[in-house]
Amino acid sequence: MATFDDREKAFEGKYAHDEEVGFKVTARRNRLLGLWAAEVMGLSGQDAEAYAMEVVDSDFERTGEEDVFEKVWGDLQKNQASVSEHQVRRQMEALRKTAREQISTE
Repeated sequence: MATFDDREKAFEGKYAHDEEVGFKVTARRNRLLGLWAAEVMGLSGQDAEAYAMEVVDSDFERTGEEDVFEKVWGDLQKNQASVSEHQVRRQMEALRKTAREQISTE
């Protein structure tokens, strides 16, 4: 019975760890996406960092990542940036990989 309990605790621990890493990767991806979008909109320095944090915060509005996409896409459109929806979604995918690599090396 102890072996079963140990395995169960190990699986619970792995699940909790995986969830924590997933959260960190998503938050990092959103920050990187915010910095990318800020650059496209001509923001730099503290303004770019502040915008990146707005993007991170936007992920808490709804489940999933569509709220982040809508935030960034809407802001890019307001600023008349010459970026397509497809480019934003591609950037989100690429930055998720970058964020995962960064988190795994920390």
